[in-house]
Amino acid sequence: MINAGAWQQLHNECASKDIQLVAVSKTKPAADIEALYKLGQRDFGENYVQELVDKQGQLPKDINWHYIGHLQSNKVKYIAPFVHLIHAVDSFKLLIEINKQAQKNNRVIDVLLQMHIADEETKFGMDERDLVEFFQYYDAQKEQLQHVRIRGLMAMATNTDDETQVRTEFHRLHNTFKTFQSSEFLGKSYFDTCSIGMSSDYKIAIEEGGNMIRVGSLLFGERQYH
Repeated sequence: MINAGAWQQLHNECASKDIQLVAVSKTKPAADIEALYKLGQRDFGENYVQELVDKQGQLPKDINWHYIGHLQSNKVKYIAPFVHLIHAVDSFKLLIEINKQAQKNNRVIDVLLQMHIADEETKFGMDERDLVEFFQYYDAQKEQLQHVRIRGLMAMATNTDDETQVRTEFHRLHNTFKTFQSSEFLGKSYFDTCSIGMSSDYKIAIEEGGNMIRVGSLLFGERQYH
């Protein structure tokens, strides 16, 4: 069951601040997605490949599907024909595979790179040094990578009630994003997305410069795991 009131409030807030709202619909039934779609939501996030493929096949074709989970290279081919944005790219191997599958489908796939900012080893992502090396390698190989477009950075904060820590982590991500946005070897106008913030911390994320938030439980209720 969706929370239409929460969606309307969040939608209005995001629209007024030019924030992209991604409704995290993983584990939720297609009927709930369709209900939010009818209200006007178009961007939905999934993190299971098979579930995303199934939902894409039965829901309106103008939905922008975001793959927000940790993506294995051998699964890219299943979502490459239609995915709108792949979040959480954390290796050059994965980027090369996305480019390969995008080329097969005669399209360019937008991606975000995942930075590790949390005080938790279980979360994926690169640190600042890894990102510098990644971008330098990308710059050297970009002629062979014409079917991927790096749109920005994303990260997940530590799962903690310490708002100061969360704010510090988001601030770090945004500073890194701004640095790369103005860098000589990137500096592209399409590098414009700083994706941070979920249901519990999106307000802090927006205050710290995030312009894309991924919100699930506020809109759909608590998650039902498989």
